[in-house]
This record gives sequence, C-alpha cells and structure tokens, in this order.
Amino acid sequence: MEFRKKIRLGDLLVEKGLITDEQLQLALQEQKKLGRKLGNTLIELGMIDEESMLRLLSSQLGIPLIDLNNFNFNEEVIRNLSESMARRYRAIVLEDRANDFLVGMADPTDLYALDEIQEKLSKPVSQAIVRESTLLVTFDRVYRRTEEISALAEELGQELSTGSEDLSSLLQAEQMTDAPVAKLLQSIFEDAVQVGASDIHIEPDKNEIRVRQRVDGVLQEQVMKEIQIAPAVVVRLKLMAGLNISEKRMPQDGRFNMTVNGREIDVRLSTMPVQHGESVVMRLLDQSRGALDIEHLGMPPELLKRFRKNFHLPHGMILVTGPTGSGKTTSLYAALQELNQAEAKIITVEDPVEYRLSRINQVQVNPQIGLNFAHVLRSALRQDPDIIMVGEMRDAETVEIGVSAAMTGHLVLSTLHTNDTVSTATRLLDMGVEGYLLATTLRSIIAQRLVRKICVHCAHEHKPDAFEKAWLREKLFVDTEHYQYKIGKGCVHCGFTGYHGRMGVYELLEMNAELAEALRRDDTQEFIEAAGRTPGYQPLINVAHDYARQGLTSIDEVLKLAGEPRDDFYQEETLELELEVEG
Repeated sequence: MEFRKKIRLGDLLVEKGLITDEQLQLALQEQKKLGRKLGNTLIELGMIDEESMLRLLSSQLGIPLIDLNNFNFNEEVIRNLSESMARRYRAIVLEDRANDFLVGMADPTDLYALDEIQEKLSKPVSQAIVRESTLLVTFDRVYRRTEEISALAEELGQELSTGSEDLSSLLQAEQMTDAPVAKLLQSIFEDAVQVGASDIHIEPDKNEIRVRQRVDGVLQEQVMKEIQIAPAVVVRLKLMAGLNISEKRMPQDGRFNMTVNGREIDVRLSTMPVQHGESVVMRLLDQSRGALDIEHLGMPPELLKRFRKNFHLPHGMILVTGPTGSGKTTSLYAALQELNQAEAKIITVEDPVEYRLSRINQVQVNPQIGLNFAHVLRSALRQDPDIIMVGEMRDAETVEIGVSAAMTGHLVLSTLHTNDTVSTATRLLDMGVEGYLLATTLRSIIAQRLVRKICVHCAHEHKPDAFEKAWLREKLFVDTEHYQYKIGKGCVHCGFTGYHGRMGVYELLEMNAELAEALRRDDTQEFIEAAGRTPGYQPLINVAHDYARQGLTSIDEVLKLAGEPRDDFYQEETLELELEVEG
C-alpha cells in the first residue's frame, strides 16, 4: 500500500484553482449542516463537477480512475469484501492480483476506510478511484441480497421453532414492522426490484422453500432450508392483500401497494394450494414509472409510423397478439397514453387493471358477480365512448360485441392469444365471427414477442454451430458465412446470463382490399398467401434474425421465438453439414 499521506481535499482543490477559498469555506459550513463528505457537498453545490475532482485525485495520488460501466467483474473476487462493508466504505474489490488486491474507492483519501478494508483482506491493497454514483448502481448489480435473505429466513425459522409465540399473534399487522417475517419479505421485494424482476414465486417443497424471480423472462432461484417459515410468509402476504388467511384449500387472488427503495410498487398476488403448502406468485408493477411512452416501445421507425397511423383511425378494430408475457398490454397502454386527450372518451375493460391512467375510465372485471368482459363491454357502449380497449378477446360473445362496436363508429383496441398476425384472422373465424364483418371492421393486427438483449459488457463473436446453420439455411434461406453473430459469455453486469434487458420484436399486418376479400370468402389459405404479398409485411422470425445479425440478440433467442427444439430438428441435415465441413 503506497499511499498513506492524508490529503486535505479542500486545500488541494483551492491550490489547483478548481475552487476559491470562499467557496471552500461555504462548502465546509454546508458540510457541517448536512453531515456529508466534502467532495459530495462541493458537487451538490455545483462548485465542481465530479469528473474534474476525480481526475485531480487520480493525478495527485498516482492511482488509476476506473469506469465501472465498462469493467468486467469477477464474482468470486468481489465477494472478498462483504456487501455491508463495501456499501459502508464505498469500496469494491476489482482484481485479485499476484501480490495485492485492486480496490476501487469513491474516496481514496479515507484512511480509516482503507485500514478497515486492509484488515479484512488477506493481501495488501492497491487503490483505484471510481465514481460514487456509478459505484452505487454497481452495488445493486454485483451484490444480490441472497445472504441477507438467507440470514433472515434462518432467524424467522428459529423464532418459529421455539414455539414461544402463536403464529397468529406473531403476524398481527401492528406487530409486523420489526418482525423477522416482515424483514424477510422486505428484503425479497428489495432484491426483486433491484434486479428488475417482473414476478416473484414463493414455492414450498418437502424439505425446502424456493424463492424464484423472473428477470428478463427467465426464472432465477434461491433455495432456503427453513421449510417451517413457509406458512408464516404466506399468511403475511395474505394479510397484506386482504385475503382469507384461514382458507388454504382454494386459490385466492388479491393485490396490494408498497414502497420499495422509494418506488411505488403495485403487487398482484395469486395463491394456489400445492402438495406441500401454498404456492404464491406475485406480479410486480412499478407504478412510479407509469405506462411506457410509445416512442420507447422499441419499434423500428417505419413500423412505428404505420402503427401510429392505424390507432389514430376514427373507427375499426386493432388487435395486438402474442402469448402471455409478450408485452401486448404494454403496447396498448402506450397507444392509450397518446390517444388520451380531453376530446376523446376512453373506456377500458381489463382483468386486472395494471396501470392507472388519469382521464381514462378503467373497469376491472369481476366474474364472481357476473361482471365479465361481455357484460362490461355492453355497458361501456352506453357510456358514449370514442375509444374502447378490451384487455383480451376471450370468448365469442366478447369478440362479437367488439366487432359490433367497431362497426358503429368506435375505435376498438384489444389483444388475442395467437402466434402471429395471419393466424389471428383464422382464430376469429373459428370463434364464429362472420368473414364479411371482419373484412369491414379489422384495420390491422400486430404480433409481438420479447427477446433478450445480449449484454454489451460481455458480448463476443459467435460462430453458428452445425444445427444453427442448417436451421437458418432451411427456414430463412440464410448463408451464415455472410454475417457476424454475437453471444454473451456472462459477467456480473448481466448476472452471468449473457443477457441484460429485453427488446420487442414486432410483425404488423395492415388490411388491404386483397386481404379483406379473402376474409369475405372465409378463405384462410388465400388470406395467408395474400399476407405474404402485403407491402411492409415481415414475419416475426425474420425481424428477430435481423436483430441477431445486428448483434442485439442471439441465434438461440431467435430459435426460442420460433418455438424450435434444438435436439431433434433436422438431425440428418445437421449431420450432412458436419460431414461437408469435415470434408
């Protein structure tokens, strides 16, 4: 450890002419009031920018300034310093070198912190400077709350095993602020929000309880051995959602709001009796973000222009299709955000209402009292609407009313569970809608999927294997030799998955005279062929492959979108290709 001299940051900044002595005195007065470090106080007061201060310290101390955004972390190296110590001293272990550890610090002049870190680590410490703002974000990426969750689960398990307190008294709402079960749930929610999870699954098994979080569409699992805590966790969640805690034999649904790390989260909760207790699944909706703006859906500019043109039509039906979790509702909410003007009466029929939008009349269906989609939709038409959004076309009656509404001068937006645009018309015909009615009312269909984006921090070139080459050649007529694909090898930034975030893949089919005529004749084969000739139409799989060619997603994500099993498809072609390569 080369640097031991205490540097007075304020004097150094004055000496180098970055601030005046008057500014320093003012900052010192503010520092005493706020109890903050001098550097942070100077930055907050606008007397100096963080970059200039860090570069000065780097030069003066002779230590490197490292940008954590472009640093590839090693999880084992980071774990040399506990999360609590790392956050307390604003430090992170970056490299485990032959003779020392390289430690990034937001304040390398803090000798007390340096001594504490040195005492904890097994080798000498060499310092680097890192930006505090980036460091705090990095903590959330590289440190998960797994240790904290495990410790709280153990504490709750011990408390419940003593039998000193009755479970019902332990879980009274007024006693929950400091109870271990409350702390455990708070930690689980904070971890989920921290990593951007869309769902939390709590699943009891015979000898353990699993907490799984869906991040970028894929579940990540943590296992806890304290199976005895499962009833306490479930009961507490039921209390929060206002459910019947004594009913364990029937599924229940509810919702509640909570604030996590300063963000308002709406939680939709579903319980289900399983073999070893009750399974709980929670969908997390960040209300502080609101509905997504249409410009940020990720649609290509030309497709976005066409989509916009369609939902600004005065009447007709526009359908968004795809499986559960493909972002259909997000796209509709984005359209509603733009249509939400004072001169337009908008009514939505949803199950459930996900994001609350001002000025829009949102109705939650309740089948238990007969308030289903069809019932609400009939009533909505008597409310003088201009635009109606139906959460999902679930049955023939709802579709029939929606088509009637579109024919009588309303713009109807809705979703349908179909794989692509061309199969949507077939599904509607199968549901009993007359072809001539569809030809008159249907304006456009958009199909969409979400694919994972390759992590930019660990992306590297990927050579397609024999199977991928054969599949791309057969399905898309693609010669992979002309393209450079990428894949993520996995790093701390992406949780060692190789992916970070997701992007939408869209297929838009706009109705024209040829398509309408095929519908009038109920000729589904002609409809499919006519769709392929429609200007601007590009199937989902082709769009996804374009993103793979650009290095935004992987070939594997394209295969998943296509629903393609890797193991048993074109084994003969794959073998032939391998023989050709070997030859």
